Amino acid sequence: MFELKTIFLFFITAIAEIIGCYLPYLWLKQNKSILLLIPAAVSLGAFVWLLTLHPSAAGRVYAAYGGVYIGSSILWLWIIEGTTPTIWDLVGSAVALSGMAIIMFSPKSA
Repeated sequence: MFELKTIFLFFITAIAEIIGCYLPYLWLKQNKSILLLIPAAVSLGAFVWLLTLHPSAAGRVYAAYGGVYIGSSILWLWIIEGTTPTIWDLVGSAVALSGMAIIMFSPKSA
């Protein structure tokens, strides 16, 4: 159960970060409203707060989170941006997620 909670928390954290970065991208690259910076800032604040909820050492959390961020970003590319991932996108995501699992769920010495 710990593993599922950790993965879910990482996924929610990644979504908060992606939204916080994607909204300014829309403003800067697609000439959308500058008001998008308000929910972007809120989302990035949520991202930072969510990182503090993980029960492991900060460095380990950041390292493992990177793998989930990669996988979540590829899902974002596919679902939100409508771009089909390549086989290499999927392989890279699988490798990154495998790294996350090794970092977070391997036995730790006391």
